[in-house]
Formats: sequence, C-alpha cells, structure tokens
Amino acid sequence: MTSSIASVCIAIIGKDNSPLYIATTDLDRELELHYSVHASLDIIEEKCMPSSGKQSVDSRDLYLGMLYSTETDKIYGYVTNTKTKFIIVIDSSNSALRENEVRSMFRNLHILYTDAICNPFYTPEEPLTSKIFDRSVRNIMAGNV
Repeated sequence: MTSSIASVCIAIIGKDNSPLYIATTDLDRELELHYSVHASLDIIEEKCMPSSGKQSVDSRDLYLGMLYSTETDKIYGYVTNTKTKFIIVIDSSNSALRENEVRSMFRNLHILYTDAICNPFYTPEEPLTSKIFDRSVRNIMAGNV
C-alpha cells in the first residue's frame, strides 16, 4: 500500500532521551530537523506527565498526534509502553495529510523497531545500525507503508 505522505525525518529516541535512530531525507536541513526532533521531546514529556489539573493522555493510546508545527514542518509523536519515543516530521506543504495515515506510519515503525530490538545481537538502548532496519524506515519515509 502506498501512502500519500512522505516524511522528511523519522527519529527513535530512547527512554533516557538519547537518540537511537535518526534519518532525514534533506541533508541541507539535517541540523534543523535534529533540532525540531529534540525540541519535541519537551512536548512529549509534558503530554505524558500525569497532572492533577489537566486530563492526561490515555495510557493505552500510544499516538500523541501533532506535537507542534513550524512554517515548513509538522511534527508528530508516539510513545511506546517502554517510554521509547517515535517522532515523524512531515512537510507542511502536504495538503493530503490524513491522521489515519500518520497513525499507520507509526504502527509500521513500531513493528520495525520491535523486530530490530528482538535481534539477539542488539544491545538495548544502543543506536540502531541495522541496514535492513534503515532500508525499511526509508521506505516508510518515502510513503511506501
């Protein structure tokens, strides 16, 4: 199935906020995209923090939705039960953006991540360096969900 969404950056951040995997499609904007990913971590922490005054995110719903937008990008977030964070940056000019397609991208990314960390040779909380994982994530980035 081909999605109409093509992302410009996908990041997987560990529970201690260390980057496990970051891929970008635009090398000219790589530093800017890394900044956007790291800036979104504060928003994710805020959304996941239980507070008595505000209604917190349903702990069963892993998808956090759009975290924030900039002039050029929309940043979406997803948190696993183990507090691993997935962040997808999508070009704001994409007018065909549908919420269910973004959710599908996150579900597919979660499946790929689960497969990668189940490798007996993978050390937990270390960067993901698998070429197969990278190729599969880049397929998701291209919109080939």
